[in-house]
Amino acid sequence: MICIPLGLALGNFTEWWFHRWVLHGLGRKRGTFWSFHFHEHHRNARRHNFHDPSYQRSPLALHAQGKEAWALIGASLLISPLLLWAPWLCLTLWYCALNYYLTHKKSHEQPQWAMQHLPWHYDHHMGPNPHANWCVTKPWSDWLFGTREHFLKKSANDSLTAR
Repeated sequence: MICIPLGLALGNFTEWWFHRWVLHGLGRKRGTFWSFHFHEHHRNARRHNFHDPSYQRSPLALHAQGKEAWALIGASLLISPLLLWAPWLCLTLWYCALNYYLTHKKSHEQPQWAMQHLPWHYDHHMGPNPHANWCVTKPWSDWLFGTREHFLKKSANDSLTAR
């Protein structure tokens, strides 16, 4: 059963690494497949106070959220041979991919929920530095690599507010 916690850690690291080096690295150049994230998704989040209306479109079309879904499906297919040798690791990574998509989608459909449950992701989009806070589901790899920057703070009545 060590494969389950290893899979959760690997899933979080992959989320952090991919977001930082692919979506904000390769994706900064307009016209690349990965530019949807930096140039469409970030623009929508800023323009609509973290809400991204693109999540109302078909999840498998070739727009920002569709490309996100296809990338997760592709990654899940790539690791599917692990099912033969490390089934619990493979199943955990599939869970991580699905959880990432559903959590990311919910956060941008319900910004208040994101402020409460994913403040690190809210900070990524709405804080002054979009080149930090790479994790979406849990901030574990941001903590590990020192890339967690706080923008939201707790107020006296225990709700989150921007500094």
